[in-house]
Order: sequence, then structure tokens, then C-alpha cells
Amino acid sequence: MPRKQVLDSTKAFEQSPAAPQEKRYILKLYITGMTPQSMRAIANVKKICEEHLQGRYELDVVDLYQQPQLAKGEQIIAAPTLIKKLPLPLRRIIGDMSKTERVLVGLDLREKELWP
Repeated sequence: MPRKQVLDSTKAFEQSPAAPQEKRYILKLYITGMTPQSMRAIANVKKICEEHLQGRYELDVVDLYQQPQLAKGEQIIAAPTLIKKLPLPLRRIIGDMSKTERVLVGLDLREKELWP
């Protein structure tokens, strides 16, 4: 009989809502004004997040023209830059985020394909 209880608790744990795939993502997108490249980056990140992280992400957009002191604190050397704060490890992705595959790899949502 005790064996059945162990199996039941394992099954319950695997079905629990706190399973590892439910990680919450904390993202910061650093842009420089409302330039076409900044607007593309915002749209691309939002689209990627809605498709792959629906309901599991927090996106903060920071305009470095309005808050230039944040560039030094986060060591931003180019914009747009997307920083994945959580889950660890921290990652930085630079560009307008138009290369969806590259962004997904940077967010650890997809494995990088190795070429033979």
C-alpha cells in the first residue's frame, strides 16, 4: 500500500501548477527615443512574448533619452538592447529583435542549433 501513496504524490507533483515550465520572465528593453528601429524592437519583443511567454512575462521599456543614467548602471553600449533579468542566467540581446530565432535562443526558450 505505501507504494501507491508515493506514486500518487509524484503524479500530483508533476501536475502541480508550479511546474518548472511556468517560469516568470523579467525583461527590460532599452531603446533610444521613438525611432523606427526602437518601434520595431518594441513590436517584435511584444509579439515574441505574447506567442511564447503569454501571461508569464513582465516587460519594461526604458527610453535612454529620458533616463540616460540607466545606460551606465546597466552597462548599455548599444540600443535597442533587451536584457533578460529572470530566470537566470542574465542575457543581453542587441538589435531590433527581428530575428525571432536569435531572440528565442537568447531568452533560453529554444536550443541553439549546432551545425555539423
